[in-house]
Amino acid sequence: MAAFVGRMEMAFISTADADGECDSSLRAGAAGFLRVVDSRTLVYPEYRGNGVMASLGNIMENPHVGMLMVDFTEDLIGLHVNGGARIAAVEEFPEFADLEERKVERWVVVTVEEAYIHCRKHIPRMVPVDRVREWGTDDVRRKGGDFFEVKARKRAQVDA
Repeated sequence: MAAFVGRMEMAFISTADADGECDSSLRAGAAGFLRVVDSRTLVYPEYRGNGVMASLGNIMENPHVGMLMVDFTEDLIGLHVNGGARIAAVEEFPEFADLEERKVERWVVVTVEEAYIHCRKHIPRMVPVDRVREWGTDDVRRKGGDFFEVKARKRAQVDA
C-alpha cells in the first residue's frame, strides 16, 4: 500500500464539518506528493488554492477524513484510507522539503484507522496527457475561475 500511495498523482479527500455537512475535494501533484510516514500515518501538502478552505475548515471542526486514491492508468485499482486528520506547519516535516516546486503552505497529517481496496470492476482506463500547469497563478482564467458563470450571473442580477 505504501508503494501504491507513493506513485499516486491525485487523491480525493472527503471531510465533513461539525454538523456532518460533507465536502469532497481533489488534491493532486507529481507522484510522491502523498507521503507515507509510517504504517499508520500519511501526509499530504496543502498548497495555495482557491481560498475556500472547505477541507481545512472541516478538519478544524471534525478530524474524520476519507481518502480515495485510484490508479486509472496501470493496475486499475483503488485504495480507501479513513482516519483522523490534523493540520501541521511546514516546519514539522523538513524531510519533505523536496516538494518546493510548489509552495507548500501546510501539511495535513492523517492517522490511518483503516485502509482497504477499491475493486477494479468499474474503474475506467485513462491515458495521461502532458499539459502545462499554472501552479500558483492568480489569473482567474487559468485557474478556471468562474467556469460555471455563477459570479457573472450574480453580478448581472445586482446590476439589473
